[in-house]
Amino acid sequence: MALENTLNPPLAPPSFAHLPTFKRWLMSLLARIRHGKLSIHLDGECYVVGDTDELHASIHIHHPLKLALQCLTKGDLGFGQAYLAGNWSSDNPAALLTLLLRNWHKIGTPLDERGQWLRWRTTVTHWLNRNSVKNSRKNIAHHYDMGNDFYSAWLDPSMTYSSALYTTPELTLEQAQRAKYQRILDELQVQPGQTILEIGCGWGGFAELAAEQGCKVHGITLSSEQLAWAQQRLAKFGDQTLLELRDYRHLQGTYDHIVSIEMFEAVGEAYWSTYFQTLQRSLKPGGRAVLQIITIGDEWFETYRARPDFIQRYIFPGGMLPCPTRLDALIADNNLKQTKHLSFGHDYARTLATWDQQFTAALPSLRPLGYDQRFERLWRYYLAYCEAGFNEGRVDVIQLTLEKPLS
Repeated sequence: MALENTLNPPLAPPSFAHLPTFKRWLMSLLARIRHGKLSIHLDGECYVVGDTDELHASIHIHHPLKLALQCLTKGDLGFGQAYLAGNWSSDNPAALLTLLLRNWHKIGTPLDERGQWLRWRTTVTHWLNRNSVKNSRKNIAHHYDMGNDFYSAWLDPSMTYSSALYTTPELTLEQAQRAKYQRILDELQVQPGQTILEIGCGWGGFAELAAEQGCKVHGITLSSEQLAWAQQRLAKFGDQTLLELRDYRHLQGTYDHIVSIEMFEAVGEAYWSTYFQTLQRSLKPGGRAVLQIITIGDEWFETYRARPDFIQRYIFPGGMLPCPTRLDALIADNNLKQTKHLSFGHDYARTLATWDQQFTAALPSLRPLGYDQRFERLWRYYLAYCEAGFNEGRVDVIQLTLEKPLS
């Protein structure tokens, strides 16, 4: 260990004594980084802080006073808002956010303390956006009804907006999305003619593969844009598929199997029990369900639920990630048996990195559709924010296979 420290000594912290107070506070905050290296570009100078042998990221501070004020008053949410406003930029936002998250034990406390006054306002706003039957369609439309032209410009050809499963490293994104769908069907042990309910059918990628393998699929969504696309896509299957605008709370009937891919995150904590009661009620005895869900670690859940984050503020109003312990309790409380658990968070990081590349490449075609620079920054920050979370293990994505007992 002593030899390693000699060979790769930590970088000597630069002096910020000559800087104005607000710049000095900002630079001193970033200088807390120890794991990894950060290049800070400010006023034509480059300051390097941290170690030399881990992840390297850079930040260009364009408006230091505005950035400092946003961090001082709004904490980590203010840091994201400062990016939207163009007060800072980075050559690789995902690498920067990964580096900051890796050092959160050093830099997070000052940001959390400074942003406490804002918590009541964001918490109240999040509560007002809770996913009641009335609010759910509005919240879904906020994200998914921006236009199919927008999503088709950067998603893979299957129009899949959830984590891919890279069963082998050489797969393309489209192949890995199909591998994800196929694993779900394999877990269900489907037989031709069986009925599958898909809660949150998106643009129809899973339903199409299930129908090709002889299943009857009933898909529901709250997005009119998704529904129109999916209905056209699956028209070739006739009455083998039924897709409709419907809230999961209004479902009737029972099914051999149920699938729900990254829909639970949009349910909202107040309705988690209702969702699992719907699964229990809608699944035939002996039937199976596969749920793909993004989770947050048990150790971070209480802090996360107490203060809505950037995603809940700007991307998915009313949403909430569950933690594994809460999921286990919901499964047990509703007399369901978990038979399989697959964790593949690093595949989501890779999926998000590919989406970011494709989104960036598509920007010239998106700008004529009316998406401005702030919108571009919002989406790049959102994708980078999520990628950093999966890179550092703060969040994970899992597939749960559940069974309903015969009696």
